[in-house]
Amino acid sequence: MNAIPLTAWIEGIGFLAPGLPDWPTARAVLRGETAYDAAPAVLPAPSILPAAERRRASRVVKLTLAIGLEAAAEAAADVSQLAAVFANSGADGHNCHALCEQLASADRQISPTRFHNSVHNAAAGYWGIATKSMAPCQVICGYDASFGAGLLDALGQVVVDQQPTLLIAYDSEYPEPLHSKRNTPDCGGVALLLTPTQTARSQAQITVSPSTAAADRLADSELEALRTSIPALRALPLLQKLVRGEFGPVCLDYLPPMQLAVELQPC
Repeated sequence: MNAIPLTAWIEGIGFLAPGLPDWPTARAVLRGETAYDAAPAVLPAPSILPAAERRRASRVVKLTLAIGLEAAAEAAADVSQLAAVFANSGADGHNCHALCEQLASADRQISPTRFHNSVHNAAAGYWGIATKSMAPCQVICGYDASFGAGLLDALGQVVVDQQPTLLIAYDSEYPEPLHSKRNTPDCGGVALLLTPTQTARSQAQITVSPSTAAADRLADSELEALRTSIPALRALPLLQKLVRGEFGPVCLDYLPPMQLAVELQPC
């Protein structure tokens, strides 16, 4: 393949998943310092939102705000100035379920709140309201390859526009009966703040190019189950190498037969 590799610097990370309520907890588990303790995902209240929007905030809105703000805070970045890429495989499963229930009932009138939360860019819209950001924002869906698609888009913006870009990759579960067809067990996501140049806060350099190699797996069976069941968490092998200081290549799942070869280099 003759694709040009895309390179940036990782400056901030946000994380939330079942049993892993924030990045420091996830970092300790990925390093092997703490055992993974499976538990339902805990979503913090989005205090940054105005009261009216806070009452309407769905699970995916709470998730994206939590991980996006955590990544920006770690990098001491001004969220109102950050370009952003939102990537997920299916948006808001609970809202989709509620809309389907309503449309299947005798009263088919949809509430305005349900309707405006049904669009694929709802989480990005709430992010703009919360952060007062007028910076460019992209919203991407690539089914199980959504993390990889979002990473490529964010890196493209960093390289072409030479501006810091925040990738927010996230997924949420569907209630039954849709859960039987799309069995994501819970919500989870990862945020990466990528910059075009190295700074004092940079954690590693990341270079991405296409590959046909097999994707890396995690030795811990419970963490591997998270990686395979929540598309946004396809990032876990990359994060584990980063926190363990194991620089070098890692291969992430993308669109078969293509995968993403990621090269991590120290600062």
